Amino acid sequence: MFKKILVAVDGSKSSFNAMDKAIDLQKLTDAEIYLICVYKHHSLFEASLSIGRPEGMDIPDKALSDYAKDIVNHAKEMATEKNAVKVRGFVKAGRPSSVIVKFAEEKDIDLIVVGTQGTHSGKDGILLGSVSHRVASKAKCPVLVV
Repeated sequence: MFKKILVAVDGSKSSFNAMDKAIDLQKLTDAEIYLICVYKHHSLFEASLSIGRPEGMDIPDKALSDYAKDIVNHAKEMATEKNAVKVRGFVKAGRPSSVIVKFAEEKDIDLIVVGTQGTHSGKDGILLGSVSHRVASKAKCPVLVV
């Protein structure tokens, strides 16, 4: 059935609910779980626009990358506490939906699991966040939206 399950995590409750569902599926299929956190890449031009930045302050990419690593590590710890096995974590830069779909293709993922809304989806009445909508529309493998 499923051998590789990709879960997009961004630190939101919805993404951790998606991870919980992937863990449930892993127990049924013995699949490997891939956790991915994607942060928006900032160009050197964008970083240079922050005039008056204190000396020693990280450029946005470094800070965002470190935060994404923290999210993935926290998710891996949570998964281990829930008896998940074969869990790998990845951090990538770029547009989240595009990176998730491309990563899934590169790794021959059998199922992508995403939350309905991420950390930037605070509007009531929206049934599906933009990232989950785009992933579900563009992925070549099945997508489970939790």
